[in-house]
Amino acid sequence: MELVLAGPNGASNQNVTVFPTVFGREFNEALVHQVVTAYLSDRVRTVAQKTRAEVRGGGRKPWRQKGTGNARAGTIRSPLWRGGGKTFAAENRDCSQKVNKKMYRGAMCAILSELVRQNRLLIVEGIACEQPKTKTLLTQLANYGIREALIVTTDWDSNLYLSARNIPKVDVKQVSNLDPVSLIKFEKVLLTLGAVRKLEEALA
Repeated sequence: MELVLAGPNGASNQNVTVFPTVFGREFNEALVHQVVTAYLSDRVRTVAQKTRAEVRGGGRKPWRQKGTGNARAGTIRSPLWRGGGKTFAAENRDCSQKVNKKMYRGAMCAILSELVRQNRLLIVEGIACEQPKTKTLLTQLANYGIREALIVTTDWDSNLYLSARNIPKVDVKQVSNLDPVSLIKFEKVLLTLGAVRKLEEALA
């Protein structure tokens, strides 16, 4: 399978051979939905309260059962008392969903293939900034006819990241940190040639 290697100012006279198993797979909506939902749910709710059994103290009966005129009480840590436990206490909850590696790789390939079909995926020789300047990156993106994009590179480039940090709807990620939500969220995805090879190694 061959894809066009995008050049500045619309120059595209070279093709790149890619794996059809990564960039030419049929779109599986159910699989992509499941993986994206699992990715967004991967969190732990850290709102915790204590029940009457978990609150410290309250082991002694505050007064005798009869003869005081007060209501019966067995512990000062009852939910009815100030400083007592919570009746229906909230607990830490793990909201993550299990997704095996084969499903995750399949969803990533399906998303990349759909981006190719929708003409939202661009492969370039490379993109870099010698200095952290936003104007320089904006000029490079304008040469490709792009205003918003996810830029995927092989290695971390601090100058490129700092140049893109202040541009709305532009982000920079390494292949190792790429996720399905980022691929879907941006209008265009800009892959360097090295990133394509890394993706093929990881997903094929």
